[in-house]
Parts: sequence; C-alpha cells; structure tokens
Amino acid sequence: MRASAKAGALALAMLGAMLSSRAAVQAGEWDFSGSIAGELRVFPNAPAFDEQDDTRFSPSVAVEPEVVFEWNGGDDRITFVPFGRLDAHDDNRSHVDLRELNWLHVADDWDSVVGVDKVFWGVTESRHLVDIINQDDAVEDVDGEDKLGQPMINLNLFRDWGTVSGFVLPGFRERPFRSNDARLRGALPVDDDNASYESSAEEYHVDFALRWAHTFDDLDVGIAHFHGTSREPRLLPRVNDDGRVVLVPRYDQIDQTSLDAQLTKDAWLWKLEAITRSGQGDRFFATVAGFEYTIFGILDSNADLGLLAEYLYDGRDEDDAPAVITDDDLFLGARATLNDEQDTTFLIGGIIDREDQSTSFSIEAERRLGEFWKMELEGRIFVNVDEDDLILNGIRDDDVITLRLTRFF
Repeated sequence: MRASAKAGALALAMLGAMLSSRAAVQAGEWDFSGSIAGELRVFPNAPAFDEQDDTRFSPSVAVEPEVVFEWNGGDDRITFVPFGRLDAHDDNRSHVDLRELNWLHVADDWDSVVGVDKVFWGVTESRHLVDIINQDDAVEDVDGEDKLGQPMINLNLFRDWGTVSGFVLPGFRERPFRSNDARLRGALPVDDDNASYESSAEEYHVDFALRWAHTFDDLDVGIAHFHGTSREPRLLPRVNDDGRVVLVPRYDQIDQTSLDAQLTKDAWLWKLEAITRSGQGDRFFATVAGFEYTIFGILDSNADLGLLAEYLYDGRDEDDAPAVITDDDLFLGARATLNDEQDTTFLIGGIIDREDQSTSFSIEAERRLGEFWKMELEGRIFVNVDEDDLILNGIRDDDVITLRLTRFF
C-alpha cells in the first residue's frame, strides 16, 4: 500500500504529544467514530485495452476512523482522520492517506485551522469548478468528489459584511492515478513517478488562497482567488525506457479567480460557478450554471422530487491546458428523497456533449439499514462515445456498477 510517510509521521507526533500530556487528557474530551466499508465493483464489459485486467469483479475494503479531542470548552479541537483502502486488483487504489490532522481554535469573531484539512467550495451538481484547495483522490472514483488532505494554515474572520478566509498552503499533493493494468485508467498509462513542475520548488511550492463569502437574504455568494500549483495536471505524451508511449503529469503555476452563487426562491435553487484562469496557455473562462426545482410531497407522499439542469462551458485551449470533457455540455438529472426513517435517496443524471452527443450517465442510491449500516449503489455508463474524445474514449468500455456496504461506529 502506498502512503505519505511525512503525513504519517506528523500524525504520530501530534497524537503522541497529546497522549503524553496528562493535564490535557484530564481536561479534555475524546470522541472516537468512523466507518468501515466493503465494496464490490462490477464491470459488465471486457476492457478496451489488452494490458488491462479482464476481471469483471473487483472487491475492496476501506476504513476511515475519526479521533476528536476537545478542550477549553470546545473552543479548541484536534481532529485526526486517516483513510485506507485495500483493493484486490488495482495496486494504486490500495493506498492510505491522511484526510485530516489539524488543530481548530475558535474565538468570538474568528477561528483558525493549522494542519491537514479538507475544504470544499461550490454549489453546482455536475462539476465543482471553484473547488481548488484539495487535490483529487483520483484512484477512488472518476467524479472528483474524493479529496486528499491538504497541509494548510487557515484563518477565518467573521464580520457583518461577510466571512474572509485566508489560506497558506505549504506542500503540494500530486494527483494519484490508477495502475497500468487497472480499469478506468484511460487509453494510455500515466507515469506519475516522473511528474514535472513549472516551479523550481516543485512540490514544496507554497500556494495561497483568499475567499470572501456572504449571505444577502436568499442569495449566498463567494468570491475567491488562488495562486499556486494547479491541482489539474497536464498529461504529456512521452516514450518511456521500454519504448512505450505514456502520459507524464506536468503541474503548472496558475492564478484562478472564481465566483460561486446560489439563490433560493421557494422551490427553486439557482446555482452558478465560474472561474477565470491564467498560466495554462491563454487566460480562459469556464462556468457551470443551472437550477434545481423541487416538487414537495409527490403523489401525496412524504417524498420530494428534485429536477436538475445545468449547462457546462469551458473555453480552455486543449493544447496548453489539461484536457476536459465538459466544454459545451448539458447536465440533466433528478433527485428523489423519500424522507423515510432510512433516509432513502436516489439520484440519476447524465452529462451530454452538445456537439457529438457523447453521454456519461450516473445513478446513485443509498439507504440506511438500522442504526449503524448503510447500503449504496452507484452506476456509471458511457454511451455513444466519440473516438476523438480524449478522455471518454479511453474508458468507453469501463461501465461500472458499485455496491457498497458501510458500517459506522
């Protein structure tokens, strides 16, 4: 299993310091929770490339404990959240990561976080354009929802006119990629052992981010700027020592300014994420905009049905910026919430390319089983994929159904 030695050492050092302080242990409160999940991924189709593993069933197990220590009346808190997965077929997906190890201090009109943490920005459903603090844990899934922990110093100031959040980000996390023989790896294997950087400091470059957020009645707004190493690498073709063509990650220095906004009007949620970025070819603009309309109590039941639609545009130059599939696409979806004791929900949607009608369908369903268990079903299906599509064509035969059973403790 692949791990971050520095992150692990930091975790042990902080926990050891806490445990060695008798006064702190007596004065504070401990809480231990977490989850362990068994997962089975089913690939109905044979792989597109000969070097990929043709096993149709891929089991794995993941564990994510959480240790929280609070003192000073809850104004100080240390959180420790490691994550680990053991996968039967993808060696790179068998990995461990430090999701969180940080100290939170809360004051009257400010708070601070020092350590490894996860920060989420964004409001839209189909793509989180503005979410840039953390690196994607790309071996976990293809949807960009799973993130690596990011070392940071974060200061938040709470004022009547909004919340200002500043971030100093020392240390860059490279994006992990699937093994050469894994499903969902793409048309060419990625040689992430030879990644290159624009900055001479490489992964030790210190990044910065600043964000202002405020609520105006029914409108939530956030404006942010990021300066540093792009979390999206360009994948450059190279011939390796074995004479094979592989993709080598290249991490550029970028400046990205973003806007996210959500307007709530009765049953309507109007959503917008927009960015402008320089540093990867010409400055470009990208946006996701749309709505979610909720029908409450459908068919005189307790269930609600949300109808979603979003337009995705990305104006980047494919020669100088990381490839992206959502450059002129439409997302349509529906979310059903049964509002029952088991918290049963369903989400189905598809991203459709307006030019060639290539479509990526997804379905998600989850339901609690008793007090400590949850069952989840996820499916991803790729339809009518164009051969010129640099991303979807590589995983055109990698439709996947995932079953997951999670035990919380």
